[in-house]
Amino acid sequence: MDIRRGKRHATDRPGSDGSRGPDGTDRTRAASSAPGPLDPADLAGPVAPAAAVAPAGAAGASTSGGARLYAEDLTLAYEQRVVATDLGLRIPDNSFTVIVGPNACGKSTLLRALARMLRPRTGAVYLDGALIRSLPSKEVARRLGLLPQTSIAPSGILVSDLVARGRYPHQRLLRQWSRQDDEAVRDALAATNTQDLADRYVDELSGGQRQRVWLAMALAQQTPIMLLDEPTTFLDLAHQIEILDLCADLHEESNRTLVAVLHDLNQACRYATHLVAMKAGRIVAQGDPTEVVTAELVEEVFGLPCVVVPDPESGTPLVVPADRSRRRAAQGARAARGLDLGLEPGAPGGAGDAGGAGDAMALSAR
Repeated sequence: MDIRRGKRHATDRPGSDGSRGPDGTDRTRAASSAPGPLDPADLAGPVAPAAAVAPAGAAGASTSGGARLYAEDLTLAYEQRVVATDLGLRIPDNSFTVIVGPNACGKSTLLRALARMLRPRTGAVYLDGALIRSLPSKEVARRLGLLPQTSIAPSGILVSDLVARGRYPHQRLLRQWSRQDDEAVRDALAATNTQDLADRYVDELSGGQRQRVWLAMALAQQTPIMLLDEPTTFLDLAHQIEILDLCADLHEESNRTLVAVLHDLNQACRYATHLVAMKAGRIVAQGDPTEVVTAELVEEVFGLPCVVVPDPESGTPLVVPADRSRRRAAQGARAARGLDLGLEPGAPGGAGDAGGAGDAMALSAR
């Protein structure tokens, strides 16, 4: 079966009119079913899929302290609401960088800026030493891939067709769909355990199945740099670990640079080689999780009293929330301290400020 067409569309396959080459390659595929340019800047709309880049190692060497992708002096805002100011970050090459922090602290906003989805009000994002905004769209799409937090597939599209769209930036006038593209799509479906879904419509899938299909699309792009905004969304625990294992394999075996936003701090500690902790639009700490994650940091960032112990399986930091009575006592002390300092209830550090505790309570003890 044609990897790009399900059985339901078997009579409508490109090449059925004899346009296949002698090796079986369909020369009309790109023209018949390729979407428009997959520029990360276009992903602000709800229906655009992830951007794609060339295979690992295709782009030039790092030009800024071991970082092909970095940002300087960013001010990020949505209309009048400023999310972050004076924000700078360098993504270490060949790292698995994970960004953590409480809800609404700017994690996904920062990722959107790195992906060229959000134009900074001030400052700039650089890719391989060049202003990312100055690069042609398809050039960016061959270097940088993105799995957005939420994506909506075109109505009536098959899983195999959606995953195949990840190959679009590799298509050129003299280089149309090839066996290499078929293999990339097939490998991506296998890696995400979605082969059995290839002939189904995306509309029919559960939320977790859809998330795995979108990840398959990103994998089919074979990107040296991948940005993943909450890749474990909608997944049950077993599939969360499966997806993170896959990301770790991509990082270790292909030397890919991965940047992910995660809510589960224990998962972040287990998988990240470089951890970035954010709060209120600023970076509080970053580095190796074993050096960065302490009980003091967790309480500062998430407002959650806890103890940090070695994970019995991985040896990485394991955050164990404090007993309920201790947490309530700590919250009372913070509220009293805030009143003593003249802070209004609900202000950062004042009474009613959750400090992201709800986010941290999603921790899973593994």
